[in-house]
Amino acid sequence: MAIGMTQTSERPIDRWFSAYSADHEDARNQLLHVLCVPAIVWSVMALLYAIPLGEALPVGSVAWIAAALTIVFWLRLSIRLGVGAALCMLASLGITDYVYAQFGDVTLAQAAVAVFVIAWIGQFIGHAYEGKRPSFLTDLVYLLIGPIWVLGKFYRRQSWRF
Repeated sequence: MAIGMTQTSERPIDRWFSAYSADHEDARNQLLHVLCVPAIVWSVMALLYAIPLGEALPVGSVAWIAAALTIVFWLRLSIRLGVGAALCMLASLGITDYVYAQFGDVTLAQAAVAVFVIAWIGQFIGHAYEGKRPSFLTDLVYLLIGPIWVLGKFYRRQSWRF
């Protein structure tokens, strides 16, 4: 350790969650986040999946690239949460692939837009209950923290460490 530096036991994930939790103390807001954040993640992945690339890349490539980069970010914060989030992301992309195969890119995109709008309305209703602005208005990184914060709530209920 360099001279003048202090050692802290608090991990970056703990600092992110502490700040995020301060904006999400109301039980109604938390419930809306548990419902809406996964829906928003799916809708964003579905919209990215539906981007037409012609012959340049396989269908869904943009979503898979975005998912991989997001998972790397999550794994750097917490291996255990990152693995759990990666499994959730893979399930989300599996559902997206199924919807795309059954109904095509236009229907997938329309469904994703509808889910996105409804879920964000839910988020803003939650923050109206909370009386605080959404965290991402302070720092856009919170858009990536929200999904693992929701997953962290599940881990805590299961008494799993992260």
